Amino acid sequence: MKGPEAFRTISEAADELGVPQHVLRFWEAKFSFIRPMKRAGGRRFYRPQDLDMLKSVRTLLREQGYTIKGVQRLHKEQGTKRLVQGVLEPEPSAPAAEQTVIDAAVEDSSPVLMFSGGPALEGGSSKYARLLSVLNDLQAAKSRLNRLIKAP
Repeated sequence: MKGPEAFRTISEAADELGVPQHVLRFWEAKFSFIRPMKRAGGRRFYRPQDLDMLKSVRTLLREQGYTIKGVQRLHKEQGTKRLVQGVLEPEPSAPAAEQTVIDAAVEDSSPVLMFSGGPALEGGSSKYARLLSVLNDLQAAKSRLNRLIKAP
């Protein structure tokens, strides 16, 4: 077994991350900040910091629901170090803020279009954005039904 500071081949990195090798190659093509060392013949070697970055990307894409463009934008806005730290140690106040937005929208039954892309979504996930979209659709349907019920 290799030590924690040892370089990993693509097969070792893929096994450690629980993703196929082609996914690592794909991520390398999509994210300019993933740059494993390449030796003669193109063989990749992943450093510990490369693995940390790949773990962050995996978490953002698979667990937090980000899109590839969302991760690219997050990296552009926050940088590599902040990206890794943000995934490993997320801000504790973000979920509470998101829940407050949802609670407020549900209570007053008003459309939540004003929340799309607003402060509560900064650094938020695409899952949250989808929830807001569904909530907007449901509230619009409710408004239409109420108008139909009241119509003579």
